[in-house]
Amino acid sequence: MHEVVHGPGREYFRPNFWPNTPDITPWILQSGHEDTYLVRNILAATLNSNYGLYGPVFEQRVHAAVPGKEEYKDSEKYEIRHWDCEERNKITHVMTHVNRIRKENPAFHDLLNYQACTIENDQLMAYFKRDAATDNNLLMVVNLDPHYTQSGWVQVPIGDRGVQPGQTFLAHDLITGNSYPWNQEWNYVELNPNALPFHLFRLETK
Repeated sequence: MHEVVHGPGREYFRPNFWPNTPDITPWILQSGHEDTYLVRNILAATLNSNYGLYGPVFEQRVHAAVPGKEEYKDSEKYEIRHWDCEERNKITHVMTHVNRIRKENPAFHDLLNYQACTIENDQLMAYFKRDAATDNNLLMVVNLDPHYTQSGWVQVPIGDRGVQPGQTFLAHDLITGNSYPWNQEWNYVELNPNALPFHLFRLETK
């Protein structure tokens, strides 16, 4: 992301992020572990303004691969498959909400507004997106460990939006609906992947 946003390619390169493709089933998805699918989807959907996925293979966690390769065992490149596109599960539920949130929040409509945030745990990733015209401020925190709860202190760029230390603002999770009153630059987060491996916060001044 640093290279895409700050490198010379920012003047012309607009990537499209895919958690999986008809050609590639990443090693990490070959376990079929639900949380890895949720993590890859939220990263693709919130880091970039353009993303797609190879579904319903993705939503239904089809993960059988050619041994030793990042390639689907039964690829639709070579055969016709029939899917129940009405099937619903936790992944489709979360994806539906995330896609609605992407539409409703202008900060997600830009690639180049990505800002990495310091967080005191290398198993967590945090980043900030802002649309100045609408004062739309979003903070994402993602647990990269699909098996264990991870926690840490994240540095929120409150100065970028005119919030002074000691001034209360809300971190409103747009997925769960929970809100957390914060009033400092550094704030504690904890993510249990068995519940939901990410926070999707909108920062709101009280």
